[in-house]
Amino acid sequence: MENILEISNLRKEYEEFTLKDVSLTLPRGYIMGLVGPNGAGKSTTIKAIMNLINYDSGKIKIFGRDYENHEEEIKNRIGYVGEEQFFYEDMSVKWMEKFISQHYIQWDRDEFYNLLERFNVSSTKKVQELSKGMRVKLSLALALAHNPELLILDEPTSGLDPVIRSEILKILLEVIQDENKSVLFSTHITEDIEKIADYVTYIIDGEIILSAPKDDILGKWKSIHIKTGYEIPELNSKLIGIEKNFFGISGLTDQYESMKSMLKPYLEKDIVRVENTSIDQILISFVKEEK
Repeated sequence: MENILEISNLRKEYEEFTLKDVSLTLPRGYIMGLVGPNGAGKSTTIKAIMNLINYDSGKIKIFGRDYENHEEEIKNRIGYVGEEQFFYEDMSVKWMEKFISQHYIQWDRDEFYNLLERFNVSSTKKVQELSKGMRVKLSLALALAHNPELLILDEPTSGLDPVIRSEILKILLEVIQDENKSVLFSTHITEDIEKIADYVTYIIDGEIILSAPKDDILGKWKSIHIKTGYEIPELNSKLIGIEKNFFGISGLTDQYESMKSMLKPYLEKDIVRVENTSIDQILISFVKEEK
């Protein structure tokens, strides 16, 4: 399987935050969700991938190439939507298309205007007249108009209403129908990850905690509930994000398969209950562990 993006031991130190030797790979033809709480390092990672910031150490390869020798080629093959949309506010959407198109070797003006029509964005409006949702749609149309092989989005659905979020997620799924293309998008909205991601990468406090196919994560991680009044010390040590309440103790584990025989008598007596979990609950448990 060919990797469209490879990051090895990426490190960036700020005064109050450090991106700690981040490593991840994204295969061609898939969507990866980069998920974590605010301030976890998602945007820093994406800015480094886009060569928008200098980093202290590590390697980034995109399409098997590095920025040092191939920056123009790489950026012609990437579509990027940042967390904030920066435009010339007093210029029209049509003007923005003409301005941006100059910077790409392959630009499909018809595709851009088809996307505007689909998104219901007027080409004659000034940028300052567009709502937040419309600005994201404009950014996405500009990012897709040069037929990128890798689409990178930083919190694209944050602050948008559910209808616009759904429209954007549908577009991302359409992008990878061409199996030569991939999508990397960061978010703290785990519901979006559940809907469309093939791979999930958790980043907490500047560190990759887990990166794997979504189905493998959801298949491996389980929620374990121990009925109140019972203690199982050998189980507690294997749980993360432990919560205690009136009903007992609960936590998550990725070691359920190896514990089945040990848990069998407890399950039979209804002392322990095992349930599937979610991308969101796993994130919450990771954050609790870091605290």
